[in-house]
Amino acid sequence: MADAISDETNRRDFLYVATAGVAGVGVAFAAWPVIDQMNPSADVRALATIEVDISQIAVGQSLTVKWQGKPVFIRRRTQEEIEVAEAVPLSDLPDPQADADRTENPEWLVMLGICTHLGCVPLGEQGDFNGWFCPCHGSHYDTSGRIRKGPAPKNLEIPPYEFLSDSLILIG
Repeated sequence: MADAISDETNRRDFLYVATAGVAGVGVAFAAWPVIDQMNPSADVRALATIEVDISQIAVGQSLTVKWQGKPVFIRRRTQEEIEVAEAVPLSDLPDPQADADRTENPEWLVMLGICTHLGCVPLGEQGDFNGWFCPCHGSHYDTSGRIRKGPAPKNLEIPPYEFLSDSLILIG
């Protein structure tokens, strides 16, 4: 009699485990389309990074490109601009950041062209520090994109970027 009860219990346990396993696999198959639809679409993934050819930018010139719907300023700085940016004492800056921390290569400055005050687009090679000037509320940025004067609370943001070669930058 004890063997009959034991066999019946083992069969019942097996049926419970097998049913739970099949139900778990079914739930996983049903949930996959819901989870997969949350991934970004191909057009969004295409905008995640851009490659920019910088071979035509002469020393002292800038290029503005669009990345994720935002303007990105790429400037090939002159030796004088680099020296002036490196010579600024960090104590003079509202948002202290060394020039070397803002550039991978001192000759090239890559930053978002959006004023950190209210999101306007600053004008290049203008203002009190010959960098960028936001005419909307009077924020002045230096040749490293650091806020020097005006209501903007922070420096112009540096996007993630890397040099793929001497003439190609990957932003994003």
